[in-house]
Amino acid sequence: MSLRVRVGFAVWAALLMGAALPLAGQAATEAADRIIAVVGSRPILLSEVDEQINARMQAQNQKPPNDTAQLNPIRRQMIQEMVDLELLYQMALNDTTVKVTDEQVNAAVDEQVRNVRRRYPSDQAYRADLEKSGFLSPEEYRRWLTETQRKELIRNALLDHLRGGGKLKAVIPTDRELRVAFEQQKGTQKRPETVSFKQVVIPPKPNAAARERALKHADSILVELRNGADFETAAKRFSMDPASKEQGGSLGWFRRGQMETKFEDAAFSMRPGTISPPVETAYGFHIIQVERIQPAEVSARHILIMPEITQADQDSAGALAARLAAMLEAGADIDSITRAFADPLEEKDVRDLPADKLLPAYAAAFKDIPAGGFTPVFKLESPADPLRSKFAVAMITDRQAAGEYKYEDVKDRLRTQLGDQMAIRRYLDRLRAASYVDVREL
Repeated sequence: MSLRVRVGFAVWAALLMGAALPLAGQAATEAADRIIAVVGSRPILLSEVDEQINARMQAQNQKPPNDTAQLNPIRRQMIQEMVDLELLYQMALNDTTVKVTDEQVNAAVDEQVRNVRRRYPSDQAYRADLEKSGFLSPEEYRRWLTETQRKELIRNALLDHLRGGGKLKAVIPTDRELRVAFEQQKGTQKRPETVSFKQVVIPPKPNAAARERALKHADSILVELRNGADFETAAKRFSMDPASKEQGGSLGWFRRGQMETKFEDAAFSMRPGTISPPVETAYGFHIIQVERIQPAEVSARHILIMPEITQADQDSAGALAARLAAMLEAGADIDSITRAFADPLEEKDVRDLPADKLLPAYAAAFKDIPAGGFTPVFKLESPADPLRSKFAVAMITDRQAAGEYKYEDVKDRLRTQLGDQMAIRRYLDRLRAASYVDVREL
């Protein structure tokens, strides 16, 4: 139902994102292990440092240097980062207002495991690479990842708490500091070819009779649930949401802004353990069961019943899209047409999307269309049900060729990123001064 994106603080995001598999145990066999730093009462081993270096460099398709003279500067930098991370983690553990649930950890681990697994053509290849990385089984990898992700989420929760409490106010970098940061990063990334566009997406709409049948079906399921039927079992049997059906309708934890407004209004007004009457959204009718609540978050399950779509509904949507495309070609305002006709579930104005991230239907439709031009009507196929396929027409608003990033391209983003990092650095410096930290010579 939603696309959730979380960008962690850059210092430790590089350790985890990109699905790098740490070379567990390998560094310990290559060098005599020893304590290289102590933070509070927690020792950091040299093998842990090398493990994280291996993970980061593997994510960048690089190999750590074999020469100690080249490796040690990298180790020193990693040690400082790991000390910072441990300081934040220990601070979070001492703050009773910073909480991370098992559900949040498991959801993060599930996503990470999926991201790693999809890189391999088979389970055999996946297991073989895990073994090369030092894990005896996927289960052992999952246990390691669970511990790592728990710390990651706790640290992120602490930083969010500090920001919310005004204790971590972003610093405003000077133009000179921004330009120095830009020069340091210059050349590390290439700007991909990008395309910006506005689109009108027309979905097939069910007729009144189909909508009424779907509502009656949802009502009948609700009666069973209120008579004691198990919600998870019913979701696996009846729900038409492919993303949550096999998980018994589980949506995990979510905040406002991640689901449809009507769905959120219902979920955030319910008490734990209660079940809603059917709630209608653009997807269909939802029966919602709230499991747990905490400030600004809800953990819930749902059963989705979607009205039937007929061939006539599909044909009507295609005809409407064709009429709107003709109106656009004749000079009609695309924003006005979008407000009147477009699917509320689809993005209306997409900017600077990397061309290689376009779905095949978009890539084919956008080919050879210049900035300012309109595409012909194209179909967005629904793999689950062809009759639920949508029709789209788009206006290309901008195209940018691949090349080097310019300072103006990244200045605003860099100001936010650098300001946040500088604020965290200042907080960490104060934390170090008030904590026991012993970093030893290599």
